[in-house]
Order: sequence, then structure tokens, then C-alpha cells
Amino acid sequence: MNYQFREIALTLLGAWALFTAPIAQGAEGPARPNVLFIAIDDQNDWIGHLGGHPLAQTPHLDRLAQRGTTFLNAHCQSPLCNPSRTSLMLSLRPTTTGVYGLAPWFRSLDAWKDRVSLPQHFKAHGYRTLTTGKIYHGGAGGPQQRIKEFDVWGPAGGIGVKPERKLIGPTPMGDHPLMDWGVFPHRDEDKGDYHVASWTIEQIRAAPQDQPFFLAAGFFLPHVPCYATQSWFDLYPDDDHVLPIIRDDDRSDTPRFSWYLHWSLPEPRLKWLRASGQWRNLVRSYLACTSFVDAQIGRILTALDEAGLADNTIVVVWGDHGWHLGEKGISGKNTLWDDGTRVPLIFAGPGVSPGGRCAQPAELLDIYPTLIDLCGLTTRDDLEGVSLAPQLTDANTPRQRPAITSHNQGNHGVRSERWRYIRYADGSEELYDHQADPHEWTNLADQPEYAAVLAEHRQWLPKMDRPPAPNSAHRVLTYDPSTDQAVWEGQPVTRQDPIPE
Repeated sequence: MNYQFREIALTLLGAWALFTAPIAQGAEGPARPNVLFIAIDDQNDWIGHLGGHPLAQTPHLDRLAQRGTTFLNAHCQSPLCNPSRTSLMLSLRPTTTGVYGLAPWFRSLDAWKDRVSLPQHFKAHGYRTLTTGKIYHGGAGGPQQRIKEFDVWGPAGGIGVKPERKLIGPTPMGDHPLMDWGVFPHRDEDKGDYHVASWTIEQIRAAPQDQPFFLAAGFFLPHVPCYATQSWFDLYPDDDHVLPIIRDDDRSDTPRFSWYLHWSLPEPRLKWLRASGQWRNLVRSYLACTSFVDAQIGRILTALDEAGLADNTIVVVWGDHGWHLGEKGISGKNTLWDDGTRVPLIFAGPGVSPGGRCAQPAELLDIYPTLIDLCGLTTRDDLEGVSLAPQLTDANTPRQRPAITSHNQGNHGVRSERWRYIRYADGSEELYDHQADPHEWTNLADQPEYAAVLAEHRQWLPKMDRPPAPNSAHRVLTYDPSTDQAVWEGQPVTRQDPIPE
């Protein structure tokens, strides 16, 4: 079917559903379930029930996972905010849209300016759509465009109260203002994420009974600058037991090209964190902020229970990508290892089995078709995600494909249940056996006995691999195989350039 014709047909079908939804609900019985859609920025797998960090305290997320199904092997489609969220909200891969960096906003691209996003599809089926905090990266265009994405916009959230000056002082990586963390005297109530939770609670309490809602709440923390009050720091020991397990020579068997993806970023390297005495402070700050956000989610879930809406509300919690805290010698995102791609993904509510723990690979772009299935909406044939509904019924149901993450054209990670395979734009590769090597310390790609495993995973590399979209900006790497040269933010880097430390 012609792409433009298909878009027009689906839009008309959605409009038809908008006018017939109330009648259909009355004929079928119970109204469609509400959707509570919760995002956590830069949240890796340091969540209690995921086991990413043995000391992580997230009691509210852990209870939600017990009430529903959690995906233990869920991964983002890009290890950076804008492309990850674009992929999730459109159910399209970055290699399809060409959105790899912090810009552009996908609506500025002719191919995607009229694309039906996840909240728009729900709006077309009679849902009242609301949002607060960070769901899309950088907002959603101007006021006219914003109202097309959601009916109601709440507070933007963000950092909230900040110290008068950076707590950690200058860093060697450009001294970016966001590169800060630690504890200072302030109130939890003055944080942006507290306001996001409070507004979300108000909407739940005021929700009309005759119309289902799609309510999105996006939390900023534990994104840097990750500040927390002392009570959250006190949850974690101020000693080296809190540090993640690493190997100092972990990068000795990784391709040089892996550094290009993390070439000139503001996130400090582990070498600097150690030398400046900031590694433990960063780790405790990240964990403290993770626990703080967990508490805000707990406030929302309590309000949902008190409003009598929990039994008819699908709750989905997701993180947009992972984050390193010393593993592989770096801090931050922008990598294709598990630390950069693995995220929390939890579903609970009607149609979801309680206590489910699915080890099958799952992708964030699967959320769109999954919510369509759970809410009984009109299906779409133009989504690249695959519904997780079978696994939400029985967590042991096999999935036929791995999770794929792309970071700039030509760089892809393929994560199956047991293996992680990475191929970089220059053809170099990595392979890790998570059954024997959960920390991804030993690259097996050069060992001939794993040729069949490599071949099996290579077949999942994206067939469509678009170059960066027009007006792409920040953290976009390109590679010219004819000259064996990478270009990072307009500056060429070669194999002769020293690796930044």
C-alpha cells in the first residue's frame, strides 16, 4: 500500500473511531481502560527487582512489578534521549527515521510531520490525553504543535531547585553545566519531579468518569545534574561497597571505534572520577535520585488506588536508555553495551498477569502496539514494534526477534536472550555471552568457535540504515569507509588521534 494513502486511511479510521468509541463502549460493556504512562530519564537497570545494583532501593517499582509483568531484558532503540523517545512514540527505528541526535524534532521532517504518534492514536479513539514533565525530548514544537500531541499539558518538570554554583566544580570535558551531582540543603517539594507527580495526582483525582484517559508523566531524575536531599543519600553507604563492579582493563579487547561513539562528550571518564574523588559521590547521587523518583511514582500509584481506578488502569513504566557509572571506563550514555541500552519496562493492570518476569528480549518501540492491544484500539500496520501482549499473558511465551539498538548510522547492537552482538560502522565487532559473562568483560568476536553465533545475530542488523536526518545536531557520528574516517560533530577523527581520557 502506498505510504501516503495508508497514512490517510489510518487517520480517517482513527477519526471514525473517535465518534463511535462511546457507542462501542456502551455496547461492549466496561469502558476501555485508562493508561498511566510513566517515563524515567536516563534510568538504567539499577532498579531493585532488575538486579542491576545490589543496593538499589525502589520499593514502589518493585511492588508494581509484582502486581504486573516486568521485562528483565528490555532495551532502548537508541542510547540517547531524543532518538529513543522518537522511536518509542512512533514505533519506528532510528534507522528508519534518521533521527539519531538531540535534534531534529521529528515533526520538522517532511516524511514524519503528519505521522500518527502514540498519544494521537489514543486521542483518535476517544481518550483524553494529558502530559507533564519529559515525554518528548525538548518539548514538542510550538503551542500549535503541542496541542496536537496532547490535549492537556502540565508543568515541564526538570531540575527544579539548584545550588547557587556547581557542587563538583569544573571537569575536564568542557565543564558542561549539567555535569553536576551531590547533596545540598533543599526541600523535596521544590524539585521538578515532585511537581510532576503532584500534577499527575491532581489529574487522577479529577478524571471524568465518562471518558478514559491517557496520562503521561515524565520524570527528569536520575538525569544529571542529579541532586538529592540528605535523607535519600542516607539510604546508601558512604563507602566503596556502593561502587559497581568493574575491570580496569575492560576496554582492552573492544574495538577502537567504540570510543568514537563517546569521543567528545561532557560526561567525565572514570579516570577523572577516581582522580577527583567523585566516583562514589556520583554513584550515591544516582542511586539517591533513583530512590527519590521511585517515591514519586509511589505517590502516583497510591492516588490511583485511592481514586478507585487501579483495576481499570494500565500502568506502564519505562526508561529511555541506560547510563554508565564507571563500567567500561566511562560515565554517561551513548553506548551499545547493556549498561547503555537496558532499561526498566513494567506493565500492570487489566490484561496483564501478576508476578510475570519475562527474560525474552523486548524493545521500547513495542510499547505502542502493546497498548493498542491491551486497550482494544484499531491496529496499525505501519508500526515496527511487535506487541508484548502474549508475554503479558504468559511471561514464558517466546519472542522471535532480538532487541536492536542503533547509535548513529552503521552502529548497531543486537541483544538476544543470551548474547549481545555489536557491529560498528567500520566493520569491527563485539560478542558477549551473558550466561557466562553478565558484565560483558570478554569480547568473543574474534574466536572462531563463535562464528555461528555471530552469523545468527548479523542477520538481524537493520536492512534500512538511513543517514542522519537534515538538521541533525549534537552527538551524531558519521563514517566514510572510503577514507576510514569518522566525523564527530563536524570534526574528523582518525585512528591516529589519541583516545580521549
